[in-house]
Amino acid sequence: MKKTILFSILSLLLWSCKKTDSETDTQKPVISIAFAEANPIQCDTAYFGDTLWIHLDFGDNVELGSYNIDMHHNFDHHSHSTQVQSCELAPIKNAVNPLVYISSFSIPNGLKQYRTHQAIVIPSQKNGVPYDEGDYHFFVSLTDAEGWSAQLGLSIKLLHSAF
Repeated sequence: MKKTILFSILSLLLWSCKKTDSETDTQKPVISIAFAEANPIQCDTAYFGDTLWIHLDFGDNVELGSYNIDMHHNFDHHSHSTQVQSCELAPIKNAVNPLVYISSFSIPNGLKQYRTHQAIVIPSQKNGVPYDEGDYHFFVSLTDAEGWSAQLGLSIKLLHSAF
């Protein structure tokens, strides 16, 4: 009898703690560049040694988590683009000293909407050797608090400033 009562109480506790379908997050977050201040956008040009301001809109139906930015060369014309518009690419070339930038950023807890105002200083050289200029990818991965993710892949050019 004690086992039956204990089992019933345990079952009731587990059942009452179970999330309902309406509480389960089943939607991936959204990354938007559909606003005037969005930066960067497809086919933009940024300059080594300058500050690149990242302005993206993030949204989720429950709660946002974090985001990651990855900039790497596209000298071989591979694709991560999530955009319809294609950009004019320079001829294929071998990488000698390409920039590779990867960094993760947190989003304050409890937010469903967030606009980034992230500054990234794009270094101009590594160990005294200037980075290769040309076609690069700017890739953003956004993860919500539940673990769903969305990606934004942009083609940009990184050039050395003439000044």
